[in-house]
Amino acid sequence: MNYSDGLKNVLIQKINKTEKSLYGLKLDYCRFVYGISHRSKVMYDQVIYQVRSVDLDSMDRGEQGEWSRPGISAVRLDESYSALQGEAVELGQNWELYVG
Repeated sequence: MNYSDGLKNVLIQKINKTEKSLYGLKLDYCRFVYGISHRSKVMYDQVIYQVRSVDLDSMDRGEQGEWSRPGISAVRLDESYSALQGEAVELGQNWELYVG
């Protein structure tokens, strides 16, 4: 192994570590700024859903450095807001956090 191969491997490791850190920071941002995490309840088109996954790659950077809402995948809840109905569906970024 020559110097350039060693440097390449070190840089790849640093990039991977930084990407993991960014992923964790984006999850924290979603939790504290938008109040969203896995298992949160959201409203979309007057229906209550429970979040199953958060798409961090869908977040865009704003002019002031802020991040947009993430796209989410969620499962519809029944009238008692407890029983899950059906498979997860993509809700995109137009959801509202349900507090109730």
